[in-house]
Amino acid sequence: MNPFLRRLARLPHLACLVLLAATPAFADEYSTPVATVRVAFDRNGATDVRVTGLADPSTGRAVTADDPVRIASISKLVLAIGVMRLVEAGTLNLDADVSKTLGYPVRNPAFPDTPITLRLLLSHTSSLTDGAGYWQVPFDGHFKDLLDDPKAWDAANAPGAYWRYANAGFPLIAGVMERATGERFDLLMQRLVLAPLGLRACYGWPSCDAATAARAIVLYADGKPQVDDHQGRKPACGITKARDGSCDLSQWRAGTSSNVFGPQGGLRISANDLSKIGRLLLGDGEVDGVRLLTPASVAAMIGPEWSFDGRNGLTREEDDPVRARGGFTCRYGLAVHTLATGLPGCGDDPFGDGIPRVGHSGNAYGLLAGLWLDRKAGTGVVYFATGNDKPGPGTHSSFSAIEETLARGE
Repeated sequence: MNPFLRRLARLPHLACLVLLAATPAFADEYSTPVATVRVAFDRNGATDVRVTGLADPSTGRAVTADDPVRIASISKLVLAIGVMRLVEAGTLNLDADVSKTLGYPVRNPAFPDTPITLRLLLSHTSSLTDGAGYWQVPFDGHFKDLLDDPKAWDAANAPGAYWRYANAGFPLIAGVMERATGERFDLLMQRLVLAPLGLRACYGWPSCDAATAARAIVLYADGKPQVDDHQGRKPACGITKARDGSCDLSQWRAGTSSNVFGPQGGLRISANDLSKIGRLLLGDGEVDGVRLLTPASVAAMIGPEWSFDGRNGLTREEDDPVRARGGFTCRYGLAVHTLATGLPGCGDDPFGDGIPRVGHSGNAYGLLAGLWLDRKAGTGVVYFATGNDKPGPGTHSSFSAIEETLARGE
């Protein structure tokens, strides 16, 4: 473990604050996390829990494994569980043209005859890009306007032919879910996934209770709070507001601005609760006597839908300044990433043991996170570290050094 974190874990809260101020990682070549949480588990529950640092440096509140954090792109995997529940119910079809459900054409202008499907969106092979953005549509806006921008599409590669990480696909998926069910995305995810598993989690803050919101972990970057710095209170809005600054959820319109709830990265969930998602997948769709998915649906999520052949994908997220080396992603299913593929040019093994694991990573606002499962052994790990504005590079993979350390439990 990093010596700074070892010392920090033994200090009182006030002393932690002093140490953070006196020895700021932000001034070093590489940043030192403000907090780390790691939960190892098997099919029956947690087997090891380790926490260090502060959930909120401004108050000296120590982090725990029950504190919710904006878990970034691991949100995509949890969304996919909701999609598969709707597929099993016959409400959605993975291979149907999403245009029919959304009520407007969704097409790459360079390939206008090729339908865009949920399977393509979930697997990042739809030819969508993040070139036109994905987060900035206000509550009273329409996500369709972004898709009308040519920069939203890869003009060189047809849908289904190329892997290119696209956050933009997930607000679109959430819009399909809303239109198919008539339910607001965050409330729909409560019904489909979070509530049945007894998780105190939410996409955006409106569907979380005040006590859960009060425990939010503040995300730091460049030594400053970036996300969820709401001083122990549930925020009055908790989503992207309308253009006039208002936040009247009664004005919600199905399928128009689902991005405001963060389907691509806005899930707030604790490490302990996220480990239950991992145990659900270890259990082929069942955990603690609750079955959400069939084994076939879990297998479909894992896939793979795509594997790198040296030419058919970018293997890294284009706007990720942390994982700057290629070979980060070399095999992918329906919002599920496979590690340790052994494919040429791939640095996709942060554990360094050659064991294939499935799950997803997260990276935003100084947070680096992972949920990874060894399904053969029946074990898994959830980890995250905050305050990583300048993390050091990994020694044996395309992941950062702190991710390698947390993955292996060092």
